[in-house]
Amino acid sequence: MTLQGRSAIITGASQGLGTAIAEAFVEAGASLLICARNGNDLQTVCMRLGQKVTSGQQVHARVCDVANPDAVNALVTTALSLFPALDILVNNAGIYGPMGHIEQVDWNEWVQAINVNLMGTVYPCRALLPHLRDRGTGKIINISGGGATAPLPGLSSYAVSKAGVVRFTETLHEEVKGSGIFVNAVAPGLLATRLLDQVIESGPDKVGSEFHRRMVKAREEGGTPLTVAANLCVWLASPASDGVSGKLISAVWDPWEEFQSHRAELDGSDIYTLRRIVPKDRGKAWGDK
Repeated sequence: MTLQGRSAIITGASQGLGTAIAEAFVEAGASLLICARNGNDLQTVCMRLGQKVTSGQQVHARVCDVANPDAVNALVTTALSLFPALDILVNNAGIYGPMGHIEQVDWNEWVQAINVNLMGTVYPCRALLPHLRDRGTGKIINISGGGATAPLPGLSSYAVSKAGVVRFTETLHEEVKGSGIFVNAVAPGLLATRLLDQVIESGPDKVGSEFHRRMVKAREEGGTPLTVAANLCVWLASPASDGVSGKLISAVWDPWEEFQSHRAELDGSDIYTLRRIVPKDRGKAWGDK
C-alpha cells in the first residue's frame, strides 16, 4: 500500500481521525494539503507531519470551512497549484451537531451539522471532479460512520447527514463509473475522540440512556484505534484498491484486505451498500404483489 508520488487533500485534519489519516498518508509516501477550521491546531499538525517527510514529499496546511463553497473552491485551487497531479481526496471533516429531540434542539445548529457533514463532503467532490475527470484517475474517500446505518435518537442531524454521505457516495460512483475515478465511504468504528466526549457530556437525557452507556464504555475501553480506519484509507487511496468503488466499508468489521480477490462479486453488486429491507429478506411470505 504505497502512495509514493501521490498527493491528497485531507479535510478536518487538525485532530482525531483526520490527523491519523494524514500521518498514515505521509508514512505511505504521499504529499498533502491538509485543512481544518482551527488554524493553530492545523499548523501544529502540519509542523509535526513536516518532520516525517522524505525527499520529494510536501505537507501544506490551509484554514478552510468545508461548509462554505467559496472557501472549498479556493482550497482546491490552492491544492492544484501545489500539486498539478493531485489524485486523492479524503473528506473527513465532521461534527455531531446538536443533541436532543428534533423539536427541542437549536435549529441553526441542526442545519449547520448538515452543512458540515454532508455539504462539506459534496463541495470538495464537486470542486475537484473536473480535474480528476481530465486526468482519468482519482480516489475519493468519504468518512461516514455508524450514524448512516442505524437510527440515532437525539443525534438526528448527525445520522441524517452521514446517511446522506453514503448515498451520495453510491450515486457519485455511478456518475463517474468508467472514468478511472473510484469513490468509497468509510465507517471508522467507535473512536475515542472529542466527538465521543461531547456525546458523554451531553448526558443520557439527550442521547438516550443505552446509547450514552455504550459511549461511556467505549471511552473506558479506549475505542477503536485511529490507525484502523487510517490504514483502510491508505488502502483505498492506493492502487491496491483499484476497481473497488461505491461501497460503505467498515474499517473494523469488513475484510477489506481481501476485497481484490472478490472483485468480480463486488463489482455491480449491492454488497456493502445501503438498501431497503422487504419482507422476503426476512423470510416472510407476504409483501409482494
